[in-house]
Amino acid sequence: MTTSPFIQDTILEDEMVLLRPLQITDVNNLLDISLHEPETWEYSLVRANGKENLENYIQLAIKNKENQTEFPFIVFDKKSQKYAGSTRFYDINLEFKTLQLGYTWYGKDFRGTGLNKHCKFLLLQFAFETLGMERVEFRADNNNQRSIAAMKSIGCKIEGVLRSHMPTLDSDIRRDSIVLSILKKEWFDEVKENLKRKL
Repeated sequence: MTTSPFIQDTILEDEMVLLRPLQITDVNNLLDISLHEPETWEYSLVRANGKENLENYIQLAIKNKENQTEFPFIVFDKKSQKYAGSTRFYDINLEFKTLQLGYTWYGKDFRGTGLNKHCKFLLLQFAFETLGMERVEFRADNNNQRSIAAMKSIGCKIEGVLRSHMPTLDSDIRRDSIVLSILKKEWFDEVKENLKRKL
């Protein structure tokens, strides 16, 4: 039987990045991005721009961790010795061996540096090889081309688009969500090695 990821305080790291469980005190570590780069959450329904939103964002993530539906991480960039952003597992279903990987954001200094690929490699390896997941799913606003390109580049396959899937913040327009995924067999057959070559 799979050990619940909530029992341990999982730390994932390689030579470039360290992912550790998100804590309330991380408000201070992420505040600079929150205050000065509000566009980071342009496509997000749950935003972390501004101190109050960031505090709410972290508190909600930790509460969901306690409810065993999410596992949020803070991302630390070893090269610059700075906190880069956050990511998490969510919609975790241990019985069905599925989860979603998302709520991923980085400050602009950390985008396009290869950091995201290192994070995704560690997270996917943990999901498939430690937790024994059969499927890892990704979703994004269908207009968020940067996010979609990043997911494709790590080996995600597009499954389709959920039309009028969710509301958007401060607008009557509803968003279409694109759904992508990686299956366990795909991870071991090709995705792992292809992603490793890109690190």
